[in-house]
Amino acid sequence: MTQTPRKKPSALTKQLLEFGPLLVFLAVYLYMRDATVTVAGTEYAGFVVAVVAFVPLQILSTIVLKLLTGELSRMQIATLILVIVLGVATVLFNDERLFKMKSTFIFGLFGILLFIGLWRGQSWLAFVLGQALPLDQEGWMILTKRMAWFFLIFAAMNEVVWRNFSTDVYVFWDTFGQMGVMFVFLMANYKLIEKHWIGER
Repeated sequence: MTQTPRKKPSALTKQLLEFGPLLVFLAVYLYMRDATVTVAGTEYAGFVVAVVAFVPLQILSTIVLKLLTGELSRMQIATLILVIVLGVATVLFNDERLFKMKSTFIFGLFGILLFIGLWRGQSWLAFVLGQALPLDQEGWMILTKRMAWFFLIFAAMNEVVWRNFSTDVYVFWDTFGQMGVMFVFLMANYKLIEKHWIGER
């Protein structure tokens, strides 16, 4: 008995699933940033409340994305695990600094892993994104090296932001700033991708 091919979700649906939890996090934080919630005698700031709203939504959106597409990248799985671990730790220790380090851990880990792959003469980025970006081997190695450095610099940028600026600035960096920086990086590598593209045009 043959299986019916899984219909891919629309681009809008994927974007809502991927960025919806972040937008909810932003909305809850803006609404609660000057307030506190007391639970069992412990006061939780608005940022922690926003984390409590964000983590379950991130889990739910990832599950729905898996059901709709039939697959999750290793990057998505690793990101979800770190979000859950740091989200739970933030609430348990009532320390918002733990969640603010989320991007530091995520991008730092990805950068280190990509460099390990390069050291072994492999592009682990191609292993993760090969179906989405059909590039030749040379293109993947160049892009992987650039992405590895980018991830490490990105992790350092996150450390600078959360350690030196207000929580308001961090929240907007986390929701919009990071996406903007990532977009600029991808656009900066457009010519490389175009040059080494081996898929249909």
